[in-house]
Amino acid sequence: MDLTLIDKYFLIEKIGLISAVLAISLLIAMYSTWAERKVAAWIQDRRGPNRAGPFGLLQPLADGGKLFFKEEIIPSTANHFLFVLGPSMAMLTACLTSAVIPWGDVLNFGGYAVSLQIADVNIGVLWIMAVVGMGVYGIMIGGWASNNKFSLLAACRGASQVISYELPMGLALIALFMISGSLSLKDIVEQQRDGLWYVVLQPVGFLIFLICAFAECNRTPFDLPEAENELNGGYHLEYSSMKLGFYLFAEYINMFISSALMATLYFGGYSFPYMDSLGLSPNLVTILGICALFLKTFAFIFFFMWVRWTLPRFRYDQLMKLGWKVLIPLALLNMLITGAVILYRQNGF
Repeated sequence: MDLTLIDKYFLIEKIGLISAVLAISLLIAMYSTWAERKVAAWIQDRRGPNRAGPFGLLQPLADGGKLFFKEEIIPSTANHFLFVLGPSMAMLTACLTSAVIPWGDVLNFGGYAVSLQIADVNIGVLWIMAVVGMGVYGIMIGGWASNNKFSLLAACRGASQVISYELPMGLALIALFMISGSLSLKDIVEQQRDGLWYVVLQPVGFLIFLICAFAECNRTPFDLPEAENELNGGYHLEYSSMKLGFYLFAEYINMFISSALMATLYFGGYSFPYMDSLGLSPNLVTILGICALFLKTFAFIFFFMWVRWTLPRFRYDQLMKLGWKVLIPLALLNMLITGAVILYRQNGF
């Protein structure tokens, strides 16, 4: 086959996959706002949104229209360039993390195999950690550029929170990589396809990662950068219209990607029990695997929402104490025990 034709197919495949992942991420982020209200209403014995469309399903469109047509306000004393750059960075970094997640196995179209992963790099998890680390710049730049003391204080909170909880998250992942021997998310999923899910082998690591995911997404009880009773709204206090919408969308996209990442790392990703013994066509198995991954992801999103309407917000000293005095020592201990068990099994002593 002509090399130019192969490159053309490859380019079309990647552009289509990137467009599909971005569209699905934005759609899920949009309807997560509706789901959040419905879950809150269910927990609090209310109806939730039920006016805009059947079951309130058009409520996210109404909210989006409201944000689009609200007046754009930039404070006169703000740094205009950085004021726009902050929410743009938050949205960009939220979308970039989806590039290395395997959303399914392989689909075959007339002999042409399409991998349902935008980039299968052998340092996929390091890519996610690096992009997540950059996400704090969106918060910090937006808070500082607003020239508002409450916004700046919230941005400082957000930066210190992300740094504090990235450490135990990384240590928890090191223990996982000691078992998997690979940083590729595709390899990690394939290893769980024929064996135990890693949540069975790393329950403590998963618990640490889950807690850190709440902190990285600024979700209750770790939503200190947005503590309205202390900071009048947090780092996006001065924002309105779609700049505010970008910050809100970025939070829900981060929640979706974090849920997909936990499902991939610890719950087998797109794999499900007996998937290779059903006697179905490979394409149908791949489609069922995509459904399995999204089912696991939606379960985690529901858990994020459930916790928000169940637990109260931490004090800031409690948040720091949990990160530095509890999670980091626990993650180090988990890593040492994992290494000792691997050494014992390899050498038999």
